[in-house]
Parts: sequence; structure tokens; C-alpha cells
Amino acid sequence: MLFHTMTILIVEDEIPAARRLENMLRKLLPEAQLLPVLDSVAASVDFLRASHPPDLLFLDIQLADGQSFFIFEQVPLKCPIIFTTAYDQYALQAFKVNSIDYLLKPIDERDLQRALEQYQAYDQRLIPGPQQWQQLLNEIRKPSYKERFLIRSGEEIRFIQVDDIQYFYSEQGLVYTQLKDRRKFHIDYTLEQLEDVLDPAVFFRVSRKFIVGLKAIERIFTYFNGRLKLSVTPTPPTDVIVSRDRVAHFKTWIDR
Repeated sequence: MLFHTMTILIVEDEIPAARRLENMLRKLLPEAQLLPVLDSVAASVDFLRASHPPDLLFLDIQLADGQSFFIFEQVPLKCPIIFTTAYDQYALQAFKVNSIDYLLKPIDERDLQRALEQYQAYDQRLIPGPQQWQQLLNEIRKPSYKERFLIRSGEEIRFIQVDDIQYFYSEQGLVYTQLKDRRKFHIDYTLEQLEDVLDPAVFFRVSRKFIVGLKAIERIFTYFNGRLKLSVTPTPPTDVIVSRDRVAHFKTWIDR
């Protein structure tokens, strides 16, 4: 591989991982200049503010003082990035901002060589701008809500997708989830616990007995004593009544 002389900055808070990466880079790019390793968001921000950007940045996603994504919030990055991490849950986020590559630790030398070859062919005009970094930060800050629930059906354990759930309700001390295909299953959650793990833009706790999904609501009726009555599908075992103290919040939720 032929590379022009370039500067490389490694941001990594694990000393063994940093040394391993340095050794592989010296082998693959003997002419490159390796800058002193940085180990935190704060140190990286200070360096990037005071120095010219490196030609290539290896950036660990999880640092001791926070996720390295927050570097972008404080200083504009004007160099290509190869993300490194032990947590593959961040892979998609990294690719969303057009990084050159994503390397899962412990880094394999062949994967590193492939990433360096991609750097050689990288179009510098693709380096993300402030707006793209901000979009990434906004995405990271979104709360994480449950996407599926494990349930037991006889001796079988299966899972159901939250997208298939119309509403949750309690009956005789147990909590059930009602699916749009009319099946229902007991789940090992209280309604209070469900409020913490469900997306509040999609589900609303209308009473002590019901958490209703927006897509389950067919019609809304006024009801006595300042309450509301909901027509939901599939038909529930009891009437779905919005408690009087929840009516105002429910209307705001519906009207957003």
C-alpha cells in the first residue's frame, strides 16, 4: 500500500487497546506520524481547538468522560474518522455520519488494513459538517424504549413486537397485552413499569387499568363526570374510560 506521509490521532482511553492500534499502524504505515494518544473528550477538544486537524482520526466511541460524539458539539471536526469501539450497538450511528469505517475491538489487522484502504480512496468533501454531527447527537439523546416483550406460552418462550400491541390492561391483579390480531398474553410487568419503558408518543396511561396505543383508538366520546370513553380495537373486556384527572393530558397527547 502506498500512502503519503500523514498525521494520525488516536483517541482511546484503554492503554492496551491504544498500544495495539499504534503497533499495527506502525507496521502498516511506517511513514505516518502518530500523534500522542488522547484519552478523553476534554483532552480531545483542547487539542483540536489548538492544533491543525490530523489527516486521520481513530476515535473510540466510549471514553472515560463520556461518548466521543460530544466532541463534535464543542469543536468542528475537519478530518476523516474511523470509529473504534467494543460496543457494536453504535455501528449504525457511526455510519450515519459518513465515517470511513467502523472497527470493533479487539481490532483485527486485516480489518484495519481494509479501513486504511478506504481512507486512501476517501473523498474529503464527504467529511460531515456541523449539521450532520448535530443530527447524530440528537439521535443519541433520544430515549430508548422497548421494541419487544418476552412472553411465556405454556412451555414455550416467545417474543412479541411492540408495534403489534394495541393496548395493555390489568385484570384480577395480572397485566395483559392485547395484540391487533386479537390474541392476548400475560406479561410480567405492572402498568407502572410499562409507563417507564413504552414510548409516550405512542402509548398513554388513560386510567388505573389501561395503557392505550394511539393506533388502537377508533372513536372518542364524552362521558359523565368530565371523563372520556374510548372505542378501541380489539374490543376490551371492560370499558376504556379516561380518568378525569388525565383528560387534559390525554387531549394534549392526541392533539400533538
